[in-house]
Amino acid sequence: MTQRIPRTVSLDMHGDILVATIDNPPVNALSHSVRSGLRDAVAAFEENDAARAMIIVCAGRTFMAGADIREFGKPMNEPLLGEVIARLDRCGKPIIAAMHGTALGGGLEVALACSYRIAAPSAKLGLPEVKLGILPGAGGSLRLPRLIGAEAALSMIGEGRQVSAEEALANGLVDAIAEGDLHRSAMIFARRVIEEGARVRRVSDLPIPPHDPGVFASARAAMAKKFPGFAAPQRAVDLVEMAMSSPFSEACDREYATCKELLSSPQSRALRHLFAAEREALKIDGVSADVRPRDVRKVAVVGPGTMGRGIATSLLNAGLAVVLIGLSDESLGKAKAAIAKTYENSLKRGSMTAGEVEERLGRLTLTRTYDNLLDVDLAIEAVTEDLSVKADVVRRLDDALRDDAIVVTNTSFLDIEEIANSSRRPHNVAGMHFFNPAHVMKLVENVRASRSTPDVLATITALARKLGKTPVMVGRSEGFVANRMLSKRTREAQFLLEDGATPGQVDRVLSGFGFPIGPFALADLAGMDIMAAARAARLSRMSEREKACNIVDRLVAAGRLGQKTGAGYYRYDENRRPSLDPEADSIIAAHRQERGIAAREISDGEILERCLYAMINEAAKILGEGAAARPGDIDVIWTSGFGFPSYLGGPMFYADQIGLRNIKAALERYSALVGREYFQPAPLIEQLAAEGKGFYG
Repeated sequence: MTQRIPRTVSLDMHGDILVATIDNPPVNALSHSVRSGLRDAVAAFEENDAARAMIIVCAGRTFMAGADIREFGKPMNEPLLGEVIARLDRCGKPIIAAMHGTALGGGLEVALACSYRIAAPSAKLGLPEVKLGILPGAGGSLRLPRLIGAEAALSMIGEGRQVSAEEALANGLVDAIAEGDLHRSAMIFARRVIEEGARVRRVSDLPIPPHDPGVFASARAAMAKKFPGFAAPQRAVDLVEMAMSSPFSEACDREYATCKELLSSPQSRALRHLFAAEREALKIDGVSADVRPRDVRKVAVVGPGTMGRGIATSLLNAGLAVVLIGLSDESLGKAKAAIAKTYENSLKRGSMTAGEVEERLGRLTLTRTYDNLLDVDLAIEAVTEDLSVKADVVRRLDDALRDDAIVVTNTSFLDIEEIANSSRRPHNVAGMHFFNPAHVMKLVENVRASRSTPDVLATITALARKLGKTPVMVGRSEGFVANRMLSKRTREAQFLLEDGATPGQVDRVLSGFGFPIGPFALADLAGMDIMAAARAARLSRMSEREKACNIVDRLVAAGRLGQKTGAGYYRYDENRRPSLDPEADSIIAAHRQERGIAAREISDGEILERCLYAMINEAAKILGEGAAARPGDIDVIWTSGFGFPSYLGGPMFYADQIGLRNIKAALERYSALVGREYFQPAPLIEQLAAEGKGFYG
């Protein structure tokens, strides 16, 4: 017997076991039709006297992966998920959830309302709603701690952490792990449940597990440190604590009310915006979705320096074979030792096994020549930021690689067109701008040259995703998007020092806004010599005031290179803890005096606006030039790569909340104060402000 229930849920009888199959591609989201189908499936199960147990399974690559985000912010059609889950919970016969792929959010809440849970060995389970600024609203915060205890539940709910099937079995979240085929294992499990009396086991009726009352205070402190500025993680602790002491029905009402409240909050709107923007960023402007990326199995990396070895590590981590090319055995040996040290640290932390370390290092080949590269599918140059050096590397790769191999430049500032022009096959050249350390940082700015073919662009996007990165396609532009905007914030931070602010004040304001670190503390961390070299490389393209604002050079001349020398903008103790340093203030004051600039009182508001609005204005120019396809791409770049607080949605989303008319007025004000060349509103801001619109309409 097969009974079709609104398109996405079907029922099949197998003896006395009823199987409800959900088929709602691509991720079996809990849309209205799925919710209706599940409700009707439970009713059909209860009305069928021959059915003694029911299994809920999903077609396709995953179990229910959560709510349908397309329904967020719109009136929800009944039945609501909470009603469906309550119906599952009340069922008088046992229901088994058979999970594969990912069981996330509402999908896991459905499983928690069943009597039993079985998972495929590769399944991942979680309640990641906190990442969208919300929390479970259909009993997840209440049932999960009853099964696995308060401490483990706080980690999953407050951090959005996913757990493996193995961990879920160990902590009691699932009752069994499938052996072989999930459907067959679920049928065997259901048969055993029936033979043992078809007992219903409601998680909502389980007793509260013993717990240390201090766990909640500890969790609040940990969440505040790990997720500063985020509201939902703290509310998650409140909910779990409430679940430990309130009657279940009362707790359900409070959980749902909390979820609704958070859903309408500015933070949730911003985080949901980014969720959508990250997916939109994968769509390459002008490249059809059906363009297939080329196969990449072996990659050459030219340049064994800090960036090259980080890129090589990322490639090895993704299971690729890597040829690392350097000028000397010494530089290659240092690179291999650094990569091995990274893996040694992972081994000490327990995140890798000795076998995994050996296997990854076994895929690494070191060479000083460009010989034997015919089996390389893609090569990445990561040599010094010098056009002639990079052009020479590209020409040598041309001679060594197959005609269909892709050549990628990791340049951060140089003109990608000039690099591509040095190749006989410019259609096979593109950019992948990694950020340091490359094996840690998520962002990759993929850069299209004018002749890059669609499948080359699709390939570098697919490769970045395989490396676990967040790729965003950008166009030709000095500094691309991230560094181009950052340079404007850096400029204003330096100008603010000239005008009378202190490094401590600027850092306090920007870290208070939500950046993980202020610009001057970041400079000390990176090294003032590195900052001075970057400044020197751009000196010819700077304005006269920027050239004259040489505070960085003065600090280097005084031997103050940052943390590594114990002094930069700040002074550092033996544990690299910073403190304010009058000597740095004296160097800045001497600079002001020589430049004839009288220090004035600088407000926190001026610091924030000049640093942020300079970035936003530059972003508007980038959009106007077509160097970024969408404002959302810029938001993804800055939240994933430079620590712009994601709960504010990124600089473009944030600008819309401020209002472009207000930002334009501020830009005009600072044009008069600082200079028109620095703050003249971008044409796009002028246009949108005049139309009463924002970057998002």
